[in-house]
Amino acid sequence: MASRIEDYALLSDLHTGPLVSPTGSVDWLCFPRFDSPSLFGALVGTEENGRWLLAPLAADAVVVRRGYVDGTFVLQTDWHADGGSVRVTEFMPVGDRRASLVRRVEGLSGSVRMHQEIKIRFGYGTVLPWMSRMPDAEGNQVLLAVAGPDALVLRGDVLPVAADHKHSGEFIVAAGQTVDLELTWYPSHRQVPPGIEVDVALAETLRYWSEWAAACTLDGAYAPAVKRSLLVLRALTHEDTGGIVAAPTTSLPENFGGARNWDYRFCWLRDAALTLQAMLTHGYADEAMHWRNWLLRAVAGDPEDLQIMYGLSGERDLTEMELPHLPGYEDSAPVRIGNGAVRQYQADVVGEVMVALEKLRLAGGAEDHFSWPLERALLGFAEKHLERKTTASGRCGESRNISRIPA
Repeated sequence: MASRIEDYALLSDLHTGPLVSPTGSVDWLCFPRFDSPSLFGALVGTEENGRWLLAPLAADAVVVRRGYVDGTFVLQTDWHADGGSVRVTEFMPVGDRRASLVRRVEGLSGSVRMHQEIKIRFGYGTVLPWMSRMPDAEGNQVLLAVAGPDALVLRGDVLPVAADHKHSGEFIVAAGQTVDLELTWYPSHRQVPPGIEVDVALAETLRYWSEWAAACTLDGAYAPAVKRSLLVLRALTHEDTGGIVAAPTTSLPENFGGARNWDYRFCWLRDAALTLQAMLTHGYADEAMHWRNWLLRAVAGDPEDLQIMYGLSGERDLTEMELPHLPGYEDSAPVRIGNGAVRQYQADVVGEVMVALEKLRLAGGAEDHFSWPLERALLGFAEKHLERKTTASGRCGESRNISRIPA
């Protein structure tokens, strides 16, 4: 059973964003991009649609502290159980283009028996992979999952064993001991990638997020909340393309049990323009220019073909489909992928974009042979459609489904 939406924690490698429940279950993960099909889909389905649980086995185990290392997306959860306590540190390495999720268990006191269960279901919970255990190039035992174009390799000090189309296992962590697990996606036609040095990857990930947050030009009572919000916006930005997704999830409901469940893993021009303004206000000119260049590529062409939203790389075809095999979060069906709102006309979009681009220009962003003519074309589009009304629609194309970040 999925946890409350607001209790999930978001991780990010600037390519995708898994959600981790307070019970230690990764209930949502799409590799390698935010908009890829899920391989852990329990958030909008059941455990059978994929998840990765890592938590103490004892029934009396409780979370005594949970939060991010300050200014980062490195999540730490301290568990206490009869007999001892452990800390679980979870993160995604940033900057190496490696699609990995790392989970480290450290013994703090006594000893704790941990339970692990992983169910990999590619294709939004429909594809059961072929699983095998084998030595990698370094001679270490790894667990492989392969289905079509996708492959995963699970590395670690203690690998789970197969049982009933899942892999599970138990291990004991004593005070001073560390157990590392790394789940890595790669294209199935390539060789199994080597493992990482977890200590090095953790230090580099902490450094990246801390330095990025420290660049925020803001002080005062609200600075921590503003910095955390800016970090979330950065976490939802694709490192390569500059596209900013509205949320890392699909089909979290506007009303529990209702049908207004949309896919928000796309880039709305209006919302991304407002994000650009927020970045500029607080000193992130490079990120704003990155999005400007994404925008120019996405809307290039005939202004009459302008859309209110695009894919992460500027894709235009966002055909909406329903996934009837998934029951939805708290039975909020249907679960959808794609977004039919792409066909809407929203009269204010060009204005929001032009305001953001003007702010970037005033901040020193240089125009070029591509940007200025395109902006003039957008102004011509706005003038031509001045009397056209926004598309009337009973659906929502703008609300958010971002998990609340734990304090």
